[in-house]
Amino acid sequence: MQTETQSPAKRGDAPVERPSFSHLGLAPSLVRALVEEGYTAPTPIQARAIPALLDGRDLIGVAQTGTGKTAAFALPILQRLAAEARPAGAPVRCLVLSPTRELAAQIGDSFTAYGRHTGVTNTVIFGGVGQDAQVKALRRGVDALVATPGRLLDLLDQRLLRLDGVGVLVLDEADRMLDMGFLRDVKRVVAALPRRRQTLLFSATMPREIQELATSMLVSPVRVEVTPVSSTAERIAQSVYLCDKGQKRALLERVLSAPDVVRALVFTRTKHGANRVAEVLEKAGIGAAAIHGNKSQGARERALSGFKAGTTRVLVATDIAARGIDVVGVSHVVNFELPNVPETYVHRIGRTARAEADGVAISLCDAEERVFLRDIERLTRKEIPRVAVPADLPKREPMPERPPLPPRRHDSRPQHGGGRGPSGHGGGRGGGRPGPRGR
Repeated sequence: MQTETQSPAKRGDAPVERPSFSHLGLAPSLVRALVEEGYTAPTPIQARAIPALLDGRDLIGVAQTGTGKTAAFALPILQRLAAEARPAGAPVRCLVLSPTRELAAQIGDSFTAYGRHTGVTNTVIFGGVGQDAQVKALRRGVDALVATPGRLLDLLDQRLLRLDGVGVLVLDEADRMLDMGFLRDVKRVVAALPRRRQTLLFSATMPREIQELATSMLVSPVRVEVTPVSSTAERIAQSVYLCDKGQKRALLERVLSAPDVVRALVFTRTKHGANRVAEVLEKAGIGAAAIHGNKSQGARERALSGFKAGTTRVLVATDIAARGIDVVGVSHVVNFELPNVPETYVHRIGRTARAEADGVAISLCDAEERVFLRDIERLTRKEIPRVAVPADLPKREPMPERPPLPPRRHDSRPQHGGGRGPSGHGGGRGGGRPGPRGR
């Protein structure tokens, strides 16, 4: 399974002049697994990053969401772990930090799929569920550990986990970790690691704070940047409706009722908004489910499972899903509310047009959100085409009044001080009593 990434080219695609995976220096066991997964050629970031990582270099990888970042780091790590003799005591040898549970689980799936012939073991730990099964897996011994920061620190504080054997550290979606307030937690984790290690930092955007973090953690890193920072995929047809706030409900129902909407992600700014939108769509006969940080882990898994299986056509999400969901066949992304962080727009719409498919991104922008639209267009250096609101749009009861809009933000610094997540929960530390840790 390819995760959090656009899959490498698959059989049946048009021929592309690319090196093969074996030409990158990957071991036959890994190439065999990739063939079994149906992959034939690496994506640009994989072609450039894998040789450098096989050489043991630190690396900063910057690329659009959906371009193959997970395989770019997972494959060389698996090769390194398979070649090394496993130390006594079976300590964790590789640590991958992820900002969300969903993304952590998908990265773990990738390690399992790509490493099926290597004998390298991996496990995933995150908050929101009991820790007993996770502790048992760690005690059995694990080569690669994928974790969210909160649960990882919980286990470290309980002395149920040691990281003194880690030789490779990966920060995946590093800019998102800053946005969710995980910087303090990341620094604590890094302090528990050996100073001599290989460190990889991957992100789709590279704001100033991430560059500063990279400078403090990496040694003479290779920088791989295969697309313009914060650019959007060419295969995504973008458009925006300039509408009144009271028109959004009817407009959303109209958009999602179109026959070409096979599977759609709808983004709201708040978890309460996600619940309201899902309820409105259900009443309109459009099958929908909501996913956000207030949902239990079981509810989140059921919603995502139904969306992947196609039994739920529309998934309504807060930005917790923007970088944690990799579902093949998302035909449309709809921004019911525009994000106040322009980089977030790039990550949201990157959920469509994956695996070299085409996709559609539609935004509903009311008067109060026009300033956010201008910020997005300034960041992406593209004007999003305007679409006229249909004249026959039926009147619908407007959604309940939303809370005041958040301020504009041009970077990924935490909006709420000490560690608030995008759905208003404590994703890290500080800022009052924290919510469930390790999203």
